[in-house]
Amino acid sequence: MPQSDQGVTKDRYMLIPRTAIFARRGEEYLLIKGAPTKRLWAGKYNCLGGHVERGEDALSAARRELLEEAGIHADLWLCGTVIVDAGEVGICLFVFVGENAQGEAQASKEGLVEWVPKETVLHLPVVEDLPVLLERIHKMQKGSPPFSARSYYEDGKLTVVFAE
Repeated sequence: MPQSDQGVTKDRYMLIPRTAIFARRGEEYLLIKGAPTKRLWAGKYNCLGGHVERGEDALSAARRELLEEAGIHADLWLCGTVIVDAGEVGICLFVFVGENAQGEAQASKEGLVEWVPKETVLHLPVVEDLPVLLERIHKMQKGSPPFSARSYYEDGKLTVVFAE
């Protein structure tokens, strides 16, 4: 359908596609500690990921981001999506799990990467949604049905709601 037939109205989401990658190795997850120069989440731990660029699909973008941010390759599978209500324009977050990581993880301009045991994550400075998503993802195996969620702020507090 052409753009004119898409039904774009102000009461519907307009979304920017992004990826979130939770590469795992047993009970450890590859996280990135944001560089001190980052505008958002400087000094905080986050999963890897980033924008889906024009002309890319979500899986190709996730592969590219993993290579750019950590210098590794992994077998990626889509484990869920999160619609982030950020106002007039929101985010559609494609969440991937990465297994069988190949290569030595290395820092990038985005920050330092390190394998972190799951139980340690709660004791680190992290972005707000990381523990919520990690808890859900940790229970999943390849072939599990993908989850669907939405997140929003209400009275300054992050809420993540998973569809049942």
